[in-house]
Amino acid sequence: MVEIISVRFKSGGKEYYFNPNGIQFEVGDGVIVETTRGTEYAQCIRGNNLIDEIELTAPLRPVVRMATAEDLKLLERNREREKHALSVCQQKVAEHGLDMKLVRCEYNFDGSKIMFFFTSEGRVDFRALVKDLAGALHARIELRQIGVRDEAKMLGGLGICGKPFCCSQFLEEFQPVSIKMAKTQNLSLNPTKISGTCGRLMCCLKYEQEAYEDLVKRAPKQESFVETPDGAGTVCGVNLLRQTAQVRLESDPDTPKCYHNCELCVIRSGKGRRPEGYVEPPLEELAKLRRQEEDGPAKVTEEASLAAAIEAAFPSRANREERPSGQEGREDRKPNRRNRRRSKGEGGQRPPESAAPQAKADQSVQKRPEGGENRPNRRRRRPKGGWGKSSAPQE
Repeated sequence: MVEIISVRFKSGGKEYYFNPNGIQFEVGDGVIVETTRGTEYAQCIRGNNLIDEIELTAPLRPVVRMATAEDLKLLERNREREKHALSVCQQKVAEHGLDMKLVRCEYNFDGSKIMFFFTSEGRVDFRALVKDLAGALHARIELRQIGVRDEAKMLGGLGICGKPFCCSQFLEEFQPVSIKMAKTQNLSLNPTKISGTCGRLMCCLKYEQEAYEDLVKRAPKQESFVETPDGAGTVCGVNLLRQTAQVRLESDPDTPKCYHNCELCVIRSGKGRRPEGYVEPPLEELAKLRRQEEDGPAKVTEEASLAAAIEAAFPSRANREERPSGQEGREDRKPNRRNRRRSKGEGGQRPPESAAPQAKADQSVQKRPEGGENRPNRRRRRPKGGWGKSSAPQE
């Protein structure tokens, strides 16, 4: 076992191991280390811990010392000098007429070396430029050409998801991404939707690729001839995440049906034709393929949840819809004076609810003596000229 500390030179950069040399470090401490580029400032991201020697790919370099307040001031001064050096380099590039785009400028810790990063479509002869920069800045000059993905990592920004670039946040190394990943995940092949700001395929296509590859192995291919609980048919659509497939049955080709992958038996994969000499089993045997629902609470469909939400928001409206036609609004309507008078019994008291239906029946039809006919009780209308002496009703 070897004692090491983990450091990082810039945000989102790669993690490196160094020998703490007997000094105890904590997360966030600044350290001065010796690298191939010279003395550099780094930040500790993991304190002293032990690892196996097999995990080491190169011999450990020792930590020079812990960073002091003077080291931090020197670091800030170098950042100010980088801005001036970048503007000088841009002027020199314009004077020489070189086809290159400057991305970033970095000073090493002691300020004896300056490194410029640039992008270009082809090779650039910058030997004359290096001589002019060395005379103007009085330091060793190094120019390094990088790709568009490295440019996005250095500059940073926001992706189409609204979050900072993955490469500038936590990706230490770029992973290869291909258009086949977008096809496997059923994504749109529109370059503007699957490409990042750098113009290359988005790195996040790699994140879920293994899960999709596992789902593809358990899903039928498009245009496969399969058996379902309702008969034989052809697969016309596959949903990898839901593990379902749309099948166009031979008995009803105009209405595709959805089945779970476990309910399908593939007869011919990806051919789309009925095999010669194939005899479809009876429906009793095919019904055994139907998925058995697991014991548990019943699943709530979208229609049921929507109906429950409408009933909770408009209870009176939902109740009216359940009443038979012709009965809407009777309970909500207030009785008029005539109805109130009829509904009252002797002494002006309202009869009990149980007797109300019988009272209505008695008022609507009156029975005549034997030998007569049952006729509705009709109220006499008042004549136009008013009641006379002879025609006035007798009380």
